[in-house]
Amino acid sequence: MERPEGREPRSRGEETGRRMRSIGILTAIPFVMLFGPLLGYFAGDWLDKKFGTEPWLMLLMLVLGFVAAGREVWTLIQRASRDTSDSSDF
Repeated sequence: MERPEGREPRSRGEETGRRMRSIGILTAIPFVMLFGPLLGYFAGDWLDKKFGTEPWLMLLMLVLGFVAAGREVWTLIQRASRDTSDSSDF
């Protein structure tokens, strides 16, 4: 298998570093999936109590928390796959 022009072969340490970085990025996914909706729930609950609109703002913020968490998970997966595919290019 030939290397693309202008690409230097990667050292074993650099390859290990890339893998560890991908593992670290993917490890963040469960926390993002937990804290996005949780933050939305508590913020919406607080706003509902402040404005007397129970349960509508809590539901809205909960949905926004899920959407934000899903978007962030997508970004994390893209970043991890880009790092993995970059490491197998040579």
